[in-house]
Amino acid sequence: MASSQTCILSLLLFFQLPLTFSTIPSQPNALVLPISKHASLQYVTTVTQRTPLAPVNVVVDLGGPFLWISSSNTSYKSSSYHSVDCRSSLCSSAQSDNKYTSQCSRYNRCILLSTNAFTSKVSIGSLSEDVLTLQATDGLSPTSIVSVPRFIFLYAPNSLAQGLAGGAKGVAGFGHSRIGLPAQLAREFNFTRKFAICLSPSTNTSGVIFFGDGPYALFPGIDVSKILTYTPLELRPENPSRNFTNEPLHSHDYYITVSSIEMNGKQVPLNSSLGRGGTKISTITPFTTLESSVYNSLTRVFINDAMAANATRVTGVAPFKICFSTKVNNGDVIRPGFPVIDFILQDEQVFWRIFETNAMVPVADGVACLGFLDGGLNAGSSIVIGGYQLEDNLLQFDLVSSRLGFTSSLLLRETSCDSFNFRS
Repeated sequence: MASSQTCILSLLLFFQLPLTFSTIPSQPNALVLPISKHASLQYVTTVTQRTPLAPVNVVVDLGGPFLWISSSNTSYKSSSYHSVDCRSSLCSSAQSDNKYTSQCSRYNRCILLSTNAFTSKVSIGSLSEDVLTLQATDGLSPTSIVSVPRFIFLYAPNSLAQGLAGGAKGVAGFGHSRIGLPAQLAREFNFTRKFAICLSPSTNTSGVIFFGDGPYALFPGIDVSKILTYTPLELRPENPSRNFTNEPLHSHDYYITVSSIEMNGKQVPLNSSLGRGGTKISTITPFTTLESSVYNSLTRVFINDAMAANATRVTGVAPFKICFSTKVNNGDVIRPGFPVIDFILQDEQVFWRIFETNAMVPVADGVACLGFLDGGLNAGSSIVIGGYQLEDNLLQFDLVSSRLGFTSSLLLRETSCDSFNFRS
């Protein structure tokens, strides 16, 4: 927890030093934000808004429809704040985008529903506008400070923030809503509707979020935008007629299609279609979850292959069921031959490879567990790729071409998500 607090503090201090960069009025080609892993396994960034400027910690939700910030009437102070009138076209557009019946407060403010994805708590909030300040980038480092004078967000009650990472006051929604962060920033600065996210596995360092096209340069000067593999990006699951109890009614999530799974080059036999429900990419889910039949098939093959490579299975450690010893008899730490998992995408030549660093979770001294969980029989998606499996993988969401660019583990390229130069 202390290390997480240190990282959040560093983010706060970072955003309180705007004089480090020159303010340039020209339109940027891209923007950048740091993102850190909290001990709660939530991923937190810091946005700077209001007049005078104030940094606000928010949890990143890839499928969230918009930015919502919780505050009491007395703690939110800004001379540039505006509430959105419920009779305005902006209100109608936002409510239509989020499939919400038009409502007005007694002060004629535009009202929307907001959900805390971690607690499933739902609350109403007031659609609002205020100054938002971010860092422009040339892809190599920050270059200047730029502002959005009237950035749209939801002003929510304090109670909605319960269950978020310590110090977080809201959620930054990156979903394909018209008022999500990617869409608003692309419209404001007239750059390509793309964003990229790269999560660090450490609570002591920061990963990076890019808005706009590459380059995405990571130490020692690798432009990761040049090494992406692409697969079609679905804005709705492949089979929208399914009726799974855990599926939200309206989704702003991102999906891809996983056609099959291979392990060490051999296909995992599956009893159900992976197309059912699609494969969702999530920063809200800490570890990848699989529909029960998929989970059972994958873990059966994984156990057999791991034990064939002399791994010793041990008692599961919650929430994980499949765990192994990483010690030999004399106590030395070793790396057993854990299988490589491939999610096969549109064809055999396009696959997302999950190596040991993203598959195995160290849970105790000399014990590591397979970081995949059983999502049950009625899972909303056959696969939900969670945060742990995304770490040190750069993902680019191209909303113009409807495709996902991904790298698999950057460690094989001798770089990592915490390698962006946040100092000019």
